[in-house]
Amino acid sequence: MIVVTGEALIDLVIDRDGRVAARPGGGPFNTARTIGRLGLAPVFLDRLSADTFGGLLRDRLAQDGVALGVPEECAAPTTLAAVDVGADGVAGYHFYLTGTSAVALDYPRLSAALPGGVTALHAGSLALVADPIASGIERLIATDVPAGALVMIDPNCRPEAVTDRAAYLARLYRILARADVVKVSAEDLDYLAPGVPADAAAAALLGEGPALVLFTDGPRSAHALGKGLEVSVDVPAVEVVDTIGAGDSFGGAFLAWWSGAGLTASDLHRSEPVGEALRAAVEVAAVTCTRAGAEPPWIGEVRGRPGWRSWGR
Repeated sequence: MIVVTGEALIDLVIDRDGRVAARPGGGPFNTARTIGRLGLAPVFLDRLSADTFGGLLRDRLAQDGVALGVPEECAAPTTLAAVDVGADGVAGYHFYLTGTSAVALDYPRLSAALPGGVTALHAGSLALVADPIASGIERLIATDVPAGALVMIDPNCRPEAVTDRAAYLARLYRILARADVVKVSAEDLDYLAPGVPADAAAAALLGEGPALVLFTDGPRSAHALGKGLEVSVDVPAVEVVDTIGAGDSFGGAFLAWWSGAGLTASDLHRSEPVGEALRAAVEVAAVTCTRAGAEPPWIGEVRGRPGWRSWGR
């Protein structure tokens, strides 16, 4: 049983002609959808608004095979992100969080919604920034997640949403002390450790608790670092439409591949499956970049690719 917790929101994607398209989004939301499209059945924990956008988010989860762990509708409006896409397809974000649905989930609701038999939990992004959800997730991981469950964290750092950097980092590192896997981008590392070379900053995260650090850097090679383990995989060359959801689909694909292969946290020291899962994650993220918005591939679209050929057999 995979559980994903964090924000669901609407991306208001603004193109270079000023046109606006409303698309379902949010890092954890995209991660859960990726796992669902790859054939697993995750549970998503966040509050969705009773407004029209909330209904759109709810429908998209159902279409992608994701169960909503907190079905009660929230009176607060849906969280929004204004997204500017540059000529290179790279997205920039501005978030509207205060008083919105995505952050209106406290520890008692999270704890009550956590299903039994959890084998893996994924958390991250804006949900680690704003309360009450941020404090709720920290407590959930510390007290409710079973000791043997794999915990994966994707900080997906959003400096524009952080009002107290010191408090944010303190919470993140407390959470990482229980994490088994942390996924970071080059931008995340630059925020977490300004001025430190990315490879050194990624390696330093191993000292915070995780057994494995996954490090992505756009079109450059993706890396997995562990104690005595280092694996790199080249990123396929694709025609990039935009990068929205690419990192989320990478993390979701890694966790889906790992869990679907019957592997656990105790296997994270094994370089061969780590390399295979890394390749599978890179392939899913590459496909996502070829589509507008966060639209990860279905399992049938990647089954023939090298990272997925032997998976599930």
